[in-house]
Amino acid sequence: MIQTMNDKEIWFVTGSQHLYGPETLEQVAKNSQTIVEGFNASSHIPVNIVYKPTVKTPDEITDVCQEASADKNCIGIITWMHTFSPAKMWIKGLSILNKPLCHLHTQFNAEVPWKSIDMDFMNLNQSAHGDREFGHMMTRMRKNRKIIVGHWEVERIQEKIGNWTRVALGWNEFQNLKVARIGDNMREVSVTDGDKVEAQLRFGFSVNGYDSSDVTSHINELSDQQVSELIKTYESEYELADALLESGSKRQSLIDAAKIELGLRSFLEEGGFGAFTDTFENLGELKQLPGIATQRLMADGYGFGGEGDWKTSALLRAMKVMATGIEGGTSFMEDYTYHFTPQKAYVMGSHMLEICPSIADKKPTCEVHPLGIGGKEDPVRLVFNSPPGRAINVSLVDLGNRFRLIVNEVEAVVPMGELPKLPVARVLWDAKPDLEIAATAWILAGGAHHTVYSQALTTEFIEDFAEMAGVELVVIDKDTTIRQFKELLHANEAYYHTFQNYM
Repeated sequence: MIQTMNDKEIWFVTGSQHLYGPETLEQVAKNSQTIVEGFNASSHIPVNIVYKPTVKTPDEITDVCQEASADKNCIGIITWMHTFSPAKMWIKGLSILNKPLCHLHTQFNAEVPWKSIDMDFMNLNQSAHGDREFGHMMTRMRKNRKIIVGHWEVERIQEKIGNWTRVALGWNEFQNLKVARIGDNMREVSVTDGDKVEAQLRFGFSVNGYDSSDVTSHINELSDQQVSELIKTYESEYELADALLESGSKRQSLIDAAKIELGLRSFLEEGGFGAFTDTFENLGELKQLPGIATQRLMADGYGFGGEGDWKTSALLRAMKVMATGIEGGTSFMEDYTYHFTPQKAYVMGSHMLEICPSIADKKPTCEVHPLGIGGKEDPVRLVFNSPPGRAINVSLVDLGNRFRLIVNEVEAVVPMGELPKLPVARVLWDAKPDLEIAATAWILAGGAHHTVYSQALTTEFIEDFAEMAGVELVVIDKDTTIRQFKELLHANEAYYHTFQNYM
């Protein structure tokens, strides 16, 4: 399901002017091509970087910005002022550019050639002040962008560029994403609902409602062979509980679960959906709440949100795309219960069924247990723990007058004991800076109980994503204090009210 990166491009646009003569401009072009070749050879940059001829006039700048905005494969541009490029030339082009922009503040040479440096060298290598001129105009235009400072050959700089291109992929996914809401919102719940029209205006993705019968119609068209082949996949990839084995008392539950997965997958593929939601209050003729079906679809890259949570579903899909090829999983998550001790407090994250096996610490077990709510047959699900390590929890909420992204940096830990009776996937984490401050700040920020949990991505990815979307971001990390966090929220309220026309 995860889109390939092969057809997506980031354009590399170098700014200059005719003042310096053809010889200098020829060298500018050669140096820019060398940088692009270096980026495309880097293991840190997953998207193809495309060299574009040096822009030297307002018309050339406008033309390349128009082309980038209209090109379906172009998902962003990297700009660099090799020499001085008078920034008024950029006004028209930047005003029509609708793709993410990364301003690379670098220079071709790493060090000053002390013995040979002359005015020819100085005229060629002017990015130290050329980029500042360019940056001034973007700030005056309130142009959201990523700024990366450092020498282009340094691995850390290439990694930053690569991470930004991944975020651009996620943003491009938002522009084309279709979310299927199977059933409505869980009744009377606030945070999982919101303004779908405003979301489409701000983010690009569409959310439309469907009935469970739209899925069961696909289930009715399945062949026995399709079901049999999927059952074999379950048997090879997971440790099946005895009750689900061929001679087990709950074998039919596994067959029904396989049918739900195949039907749901067919429905999503036919409709071109990259994300979906469901709710146990509107299952219709489905025999059980989709458990293993949802888990496996998430593992394949689909976004998901429980109880009709379309915002988390869309966010999960975008973060799955960003994390393609990076070690560590990304999953739908819910803060479920706490572990309080005098020494430390932890959060146990889980959900009724739907945690993605991409965050499993080992081969999951496939089990069937009563759900206790929803009034349906016992659902099949994958059960596992998650490995220790750094992670983030991310929530996208609708505040009525704007959207807010909230990040809490966490550290997953090994559970302090066995969990033989807990029939769901789970992860235990230490919320930074500690649970008392983290939970207080989260609640103050209006954060949801549903999140996207990622061991692959860092806060910087979400920071860049918020910049591209023009939405508010608040971060809860090891340095957070409640007094400063309250001040930040109050300042943001005024800022976004004042500058909302620019965002």
